[in-house]
Amino acid sequence: MYFRVMKVLQFPLARITIGFVFGLLFAKYVLPPIEAVFIIITVGLPLFAVIYVFTKNKSSIYFGTTTYLLSFLIGVSNQLIHTDYFQKTNYSHNKNIFEKPHAIDVTIKENLKNSSFSDRYIAIVNQIDNKKQTGKLILNISKNSVNQKLIIGTNLRINGILTKNKPPNNPNQFDYSKYLENKQIYAQLYTEIDEIKIGSEINKDIWYYSSKLRSSIIKNLEKNHFNSTELHVAVALIMGQQQEISPNIIRDYQYAGAVHILSVSGLHIGFILLFVTFLLKPIPNTRRGSFIKLFIIIVSLSLFGIIAGLAPSVVRSVTMFSFVAIGLHLRRSVNIYHTLLVSILLILLVEPSFLYDVGFQLSYLALFFIIWLQPLLTSLWQPKTKFSKYFWDILTVSFAAQIGTLPLSIYYFHQFPGLFFVTNIIIIPMLSVIMVLGVIVMILAALNSIPVFLSNLLEWSIYILNKIINTIASLEQFIIKDIPLHFYLLLSSYLLLITVIIWFKKPSFNKFYSALLSIFIFQITFVAINLTRQGQQELVIFNSAKNTLITERNGKNVTVFANARLLKTATTNNILQSYNMGNLSVIKKKTLLQNLVYFNGKKILIVDTTSVYPKNINPDILLLTQSTKINLDRLILTIKPKIVIADASNYRNIQVRWKASCIKHKIPFHATTEKGFYKL
Repeated sequence: MYFRVMKVLQFPLARITIGFVFGLLFAKYVLPPIEAVFIIITVGLPLFAVIYVFTKNKSSIYFGTTTYLLSFLIGVSNQLIHTDYFQKTNYSHNKNIFEKPHAIDVTIKENLKNSSFSDRYIAIVNQIDNKKQTGKLILNISKNSVNQKLIIGTNLRINGILTKNKPPNNPNQFDYSKYLENKQIYAQLYTEIDEIKIGSEINKDIWYYSSKLRSSIIKNLEKNHFNSTELHVAVALIMGQQQEISPNIIRDYQYAGAVHILSVSGLHIGFILLFVTFLLKPIPNTRRGSFIKLFIIIVSLSLFGIIAGLAPSVVRSVTMFSFVAIGLHLRRSVNIYHTLLVSILLILLVEPSFLYDVGFQLSYLALFFIIWLQPLLTSLWQPKTKFSKYFWDILTVSFAAQIGTLPLSIYYFHQFPGLFFVTNIIIIPMLSVIMVLGVIVMILAALNSIPVFLSNLLEWSIYILNKIINTIASLEQFIIKDIPLHFYLLLSSYLLLITVIIWFKKPSFNKFYSALLSIFIFQITFVAINLTRQGQQELVIFNSAKNTLITERNGKNVTVFANARLLKTATTNNILQSYNMGNLSVIKKKTLLQNLVYFNGKKILIVDTTSVYPKNINPDILLLTQSTKINLDRLILTIKPKIVIADASNYRNIQVRWKASCIKHKIPFHATTEKGFYKL
């Protein structure tokens, strides 16, 4: 297997894909000038053609290097072409769109999970003030008693101001603005229903018909009195739509290590392929019959992908299994590594933003390690019965996928479900039955002719599945939470993992040496990160709603300054947990908030609702809290601070007045609700 992987890396498509992916990453994070990139490509293409013609040995270093460089440049240009920000008509270049109201024409493209206060959609911008503009945004429509879900394809005219995506207000929290930017969404629009004019025409594209079909299926299931909790899980399992699933159900699936089954992926598409192949068995394996089978399989997978909303995991799985089906039709041995490479290249050519999707990354890692590591795990024991072999295969596949995705999962989610193998042994057999039954029920629901017994059988199957997941998730002592992982540790852990597996597959001295070297690199990385942390000192004023929260960090030790109520819950406070995970730190001391805090020779004066503070003091920083009634103009003239800070415990209208006072006195003003946390 090791040599097979090495041969795959020598395959031209592997070189092209590697160079292409690095080109995407380079363009994403370096943002080179478009003109320079296309000039280099224009010069590079003839050079590549000359080298190709005159190089007899296509495996030579010159030809290989040229191939890498050309694919790298194509990756760079592909990323730039597909990045909306570089389009001159993109609304992000219209600066005053974020400053005053405009007439904005949009088309609804996708439903999102609603918040407590608003219905949320992804919308495509068509015009702003009757001038053609392009781009995507998040549309938030405030809820009221008569709100109805808008149909995909609906055209709207809205008078409003776009709001730029904001970075997180506190350190090390999930960066939603970066998440949206990776999806090429640069702003949000907040509006009321009475500020919207709904157009008479609907854009009837593939998204419209896909959404309409899903809505029809759901309505027909509801007519059969399908329980709402089980219905929402069924819609997620079969059609990849998670918008209506309750947070408690999602949390249970996360804790049980089964959240991946709520997103349509390779597991689901594999079941569909097996099911469709089984149904087509009566068709003879002649040349014509084989072609008919292939056509039906690809159409079936494509239709399933469209119904599931063409999410990154769905597109990846449908593309890969379509190539598997084509390979089987041509009656060739399908090299699964080549299939993975082809699917990656095609998907990223069409939509390079999928590369930054967490689900996409985890899916490919899981698939690669299943293909690469599972045979090694399987060889550890040879079951004698079909029953034990079936469960041993499920267990080894689960372990291979979990081992491969573990570092990345911890990096993104900071937790590890210890009972994942129990979950997979139980639910994978159940899921195969639920998927087949679910597809049949969904097809019949689309035709509005569902037998009650089938509907009830699917409902009860999902009810039992949810109960099993809930039982496993309730064993919280097996869930390891709040695991910090630095980016460099992520890279070194994968280096360690890969070298150790290579050594285990076919032991040799060189491979053993490589594994030892990777262990040494991992240790050095760990020590270097900790030494860097020990030399750091900082004070942070957080953006904590209705409360004042300050931390002082010396190395890995954190002192928390807050009121008595907040100090009691400091260890479970989400803001502090994120801060500590990001800095590999722990809370060592809790101190009641006083009027004065000293840090590295700087004085921080804190004025709260009592408006009491020490006299004759000249602080470097003035922190205003709890909407204090103090006269700020007089206080500034008295104590002459270098900067004024207002945290999230203050009313917004008071902060507006304070900001005006600071502008008048030419003193910097930092509101954490507007600019986020403040750090010294």
